[in-house]
Formats: sequence, C-alpha cells, structure tokens
Amino acid sequence: MPSNQNPLGALPARFRRERILIVGYGDVGRRVAGLLPKAGSGRRAVQILALSRNADRVELLRAQGVVPLGGDLDRPASLRRLAGIATRVLHLAPPPALSPDDASDGRTTTLLRSLLRRSLPRSMVYASTSGVYGDCQGQWVAETRPVAPATARAQRRVDAERAIRGAGRRGLHASILRIPGIYAPDREGGTPRARLLRGTPVLQAGDDVYTNHIHADDLVRACLRALWRGGPQRIYHASDDTELKMGDYFDLAADLYGLPRPPRIGREQAWTELPASLLSFMSESRRLSNQRLKQELKLKLRYPTVVQGLRG
Repeated sequence: MPSNQNPLGALPARFRRERILIVGYGDVGRRVAGLLPKAGSGRRAVQILALSRNADRVELLRAQGVVPLGGDLDRPASLRRLAGIATRVLHLAPPPALSPDDASDGRTTTLLRSLLRRSLPRSMVYASTSGVYGDCQGQWVAETRPVAPATARAQRRVDAERAIRGAGRRGLHASILRIPGIYAPDREGGTPRARLLRGTPVLQAGDDVYTNHIHADDLVRACLRALWRGGPQRIYHASDDTELKMGDYFDLAADLYGLPRPPRIGREQAWTELPASLLSFMSESRRLSNQRLKQELKLKLRYPTVVQGLRG
C-alpha cells in the first residue's frame, strides 16, 4: 500500500522510477540530462524525457539517453500526452518572440493546462530571468523585491511566473529560478571573447552598470537542487558571487584572454552607436543576493566568480 515514505507503494519499478520532463532542451537541458543517472546505471536511475517539436532531433536525443516526446508549446493539442507523464518538470523554454506590446507568455499557460489535466508532478522548476526587476540603480536585490519589468521580454517572464505561482493554488509544487547572464567556455557564445575581438565598446566608469552571472554548470546544479529541495512557489536567484560592473567584467575577460580591453564610451554616445539589444542590458543595474540559493538549496558553487569560470 502507498505510504508517506513510499507514496507509489508496490508499483512496478518502471512506474516508481523518477521521470524528469525537460521542456526547452537546449544547452542547459543537455547539461541537466548529462548529470542525471540514466536507466541501467543503478538503483537511482531516472528516465529523462524531453519535449521536442523537431523530428530531426529524435535520434540525437536518444543517443543522449533521452526519450523524445513530440510536441510544440505553440500547438496546445500536441501537448495532451504530457498530462501525468512526469514526476518532475524542468521548464526551460523561453516565451515566444511576440510584438513589443504583447506581455503574455502563452507557452507557459499552455504547458500548465496540459500538466494540470491529470496527476500533478511532484515538483516543477521554471527558469525565469533577473530582468523582471528592471533597473535597480545598482542596489542589492533580494527575492522579496517587487518586480518592475522594463521590457516586453521581461514582462512575459513575469506573466509566466504569475501563472506558475497561481497553479500552486491547484496543488502544483513549483519553484522559480531568476537567472542572470549564463556563461561557460564550452557554451556557444558563452564567453565575452567574440565581443572583445569585435572591439565593441562598453560604458565609461561613471555610466556603467552592475551585471550578474552564473556558470552553466552551476545553473544546472541549481535546477536539480530546486527540483528536489525547492520550496513550493519559492523564488531563488541562480547567481554567483561576482560583484562587477559590466565594463570591469569585459576588462577582466580581456586580460585573461590576452586581448585588448574594449574602448569606453559615454551613455549618450552608446545610444547612437550600439544596437538596442545591447543597450537594454546597459540600462539596468542590480546586484543579486544569492543567500537563498546557498542556505535553502544548500548549493556550493563550483565557480563562485567569473574568474574561475572563464578560466575553465
């Protein structure tokens, strides 16, 4: 019979095994799958499932020990089979790229509707962004700070967070990770090297902004800790201990790589010379507190600062 210690009782082993569904199987999802013990690797093995809308990726996923599930977050009917299929869900999929005036994340709403149709997973983790806070003028930011998203991209993340926390009223045990810039030497575009080689300017010291970072491997470990240890509807900053302004970060990277430091320009000049995608990051300054990550999830960072992480 089921019990609190073994809620699945004496069911066959294939049903007792943890089934982890990864939604948004990109670089971080692949790293998560690489850390989890797969079927045939011992008693703690888990079955890893990944939602994929691309049939061309089926063989690649299988080669990585992952069970592919056909489905598209933009087509609700394709997600019906997700109900009750997983014991834990890691939601890494970004919101859709919509018009600047659209602040909703229909993908997360669609996923939640599918998951809530039958027995709920034991836990869910949503990968959000620290951009939900907007500009904090360099202040230290705790998870209790009210959100103030300044871009449509961040507003869609807030919409997703609200939907997930709202699903808690129906019994979904979900944690939210607010994530800053992800980097890693073995991640595509995961270091400042290419930007340094282009000679892209950074802001002069008086105009510069604080920026936050997390190594991809530490982020993966944070995701797994939250899946098993995260509090219900609890928010965590998945950020390292680095306390640097953006220009200083690029100077540090340039010195590590033996490259010229980037030129410094004023904010007014930046508005005329740099693309909007860069300017949005140069318009927000904050320092994320990671005390919950360390104290509640008990995560010890392998790369506490970008110095260790960029050196690999």
